[in-house]
Amino acid sequence: MKLFLASYRFGAHVDEFLALTSGPGRVAAIANAADAWPASARQSAVVSELRSLSELGYVAEELDLRRFRTDRDALRRELDAVDTVWIRGGNTFVLQARLEMAGADGEIASRVRDGSLVFAGYSAGACIASPSLRGVESADDPADVEAATGRAASWTGLGLTDHSFVPHFGSILDEEGAAQAMVSRFERENVPYLTLTDEQVVVVDGDRFERL
Repeated sequence: MKLFLASYRFGAHVDEFLALTSGPGRVAAIANAADAWPASARQSAVVSELRSLSELGYVAEELDLRRFRTDRDALRRELDAVDTVWIRGGNTFVLQARLEMAGADGEIASRVRDGSLVFAGYSAGACIASPSLRGVESADDPADVEAATGRAASWTGLGLTDHSFVPHFGSILDEEGAAQAMVSRFERENVPYLTLTDEQVVVVDGDRFERL
């Protein structure tokens, strides 16, 4: 299993991303954590993600999960055609809802576990790898799910790690202290967690599990 989990983009470790993915290849960029944003802001986010990956030499295209709600075979073909999924930040609960509604939660998790797909994500894209989203409400509003998708929020992550993640720890992006609120919650409830500054990443490569 190969995971690259960050607080913001590649952090200070783009070299680790390149190594984990064996250099530039085909990447599916998932931006559905931004589905509650205005359309123009969401599109700008997609363009920014694709540009950052393309500048490194990757062949990157958006995988918009809204397209696959009724076509699981098409989703499977798309996932089988790429080497890596790159999941950007936004609202973790909205991301979870889109993954579940498309059936992408199970399809992605199974490929990551069998080693046929590299999982990379930052902020919400890192939080979704955990077993549970409890505590993430300190940073992301679960009510955005109903506005974006018409359904209630779910609290189950992909379970790719045993840890929960606290992105933007000590970051100027965390103006309201959401990261510290998450830490307090996890410590109070004895939830295994890792904090991530905007420079740090967690890399999983087989038996290797390292926060850098």
